[in-house]
Amino acid sequence: MANFSKPSVPRFSVDVYQNEFLPEGGRDVNAIVTVTSTGGGAVGAGAHGAAGVVIMVDCSGSMDYPAAKMRGAREATAAAVDTLRDGTSFAVVAGTHVAKEVYPGNGRLAVADARTRAEAKEALRRLTASGGTAIGTWLRLADRLLSSTDLAIRHGVLLTDGRNEHESPGALRAALDACAGRFTCDARGVGTDWEVKEVTGIASALLGTADIVADPAGLAADFTAMMEQVMGKGVADVALRLWTPVGVEIAFVKQVAPTVEDLTGRRTEAGPRAGDYPTGSWGDESRDYHVSVRVPRAAVGQEMLAARVSLIAPDPAGGDPRPLSQGLVRAVWTDDLSMSTSINPQVAHYTGQAELADAIQAGLDARKSGDHDGATAKLGRAVQLAAASGNADTAKLLSKVVDVVDAVAGTVRLKAKVAEADEMTLETRSTKTVRVKR
Repeated sequence: MANFSKPSVPRFSVDVYQNEFLPEGGRDVNAIVTVTSTGGGAVGAGAHGAAGVVIMVDCSGSMDYPAAKMRGAREATAAAVDTLRDGTSFAVVAGTHVAKEVYPGNGRLAVADARTRAEAKEALRRLTASGGTAIGTWLRLADRLLSSTDLAIRHGVLLTDGRNEHESPGALRAALDACAGRFTCDARGVGTDWEVKEVTGIASALLGTADIVADPAGLAADFTAMMEQVMGKGVADVALRLWTPVGVEIAFVKQVAPTVEDLTGRRTEAGPRAGDYPTGSWGDESRDYHVSVRVPRAAVGQEMLAARVSLIAPDPAGGDPRPLSQGLVRAVWTDDLSMSTSINPQVAHYTGQAELADAIQAGLDARKSGDHDGATAKLGRAVQLAAASGNADTAKLLSKVVDVVDAVAGTVRLKAKVAEADEMTLETRSTKTVRVKR
């Protein structure tokens, strides 16, 4: 596999979409902040340092039932190893009720080249299924391996087929808390015997993606696509910094595309009236964030800066974090009713997408608890929101759980029989959004 030259420094831009006009005494200001990164190139032994990846493969006893799961996991991990670019540091971990290093061993990472990729794939052939499941131990070992050398991009890939039955929920939570901010992690559930909230919770805490691979035959393609995404990352540990003037309160900060992720509680203080919200690693991509603040009341004709949004990244030389780009959120008070009551299309769209995610989760929870009326109402609302926003992928997933009578009105009937994989797919992908058309 060819060596890759040093990537160029990514360029970030920030665009703010809002209706800045408020009625006299109005206080709530909402804005959609679009962040775009371009020109970052591919990682490896790059300008910002090397990338490191640890692949955690579930090797618990249930992976042998059916045997296709273990076989698919070996093939998928081999495909992921083949996708690693020269110069990328990597390791493979076998996860059961304990975590074991499969390759290279001795508490270290290998550096990808033709020889180490071949050695790793040979080691994968010896993987067998036995034991239980304690995912927190897998994550802690991945953290130790990724911190064993100086890396700019630190990433984990985690595959499981079952519930985390051999450690307490508190132990997993403690492991996630310990690993948060130290590396990002994509999580995948194979088959239908795993717990959706566990897998999505891991990805959420570690700023990665979560998905279901119901058929083990699809693992290799999924792992290859995942690794290609990781290899496209050019800068890590980027934060969304929000500065607000005296008297301004922050209602929430959410990522709203490509998925809904509430970042409000993840704020770390960054100086007077400023806080950082983690966004993880970036390649060539664009994401949208919903920032909502409450400003002091003011009279008609007054205006103020409601917030300043900046992108902040670590200084490779070890100095203070460096600003990458910024945008401004404004508030202007007017007595023009048409101006102050107009809802910005981007804000309206993503408010609906967040409600869509909530409605799906509430509807599925109600269905599981036997509340058919509640499930019908919530999933009907989800169908209505998906149709209104053009979220065709989510609408298709909903149609496997409910019979749609009238999408515009949100009239649905619960299906008498729903395949477990279809219900789990809808729940796992419920936070995926469709970008607003500008």
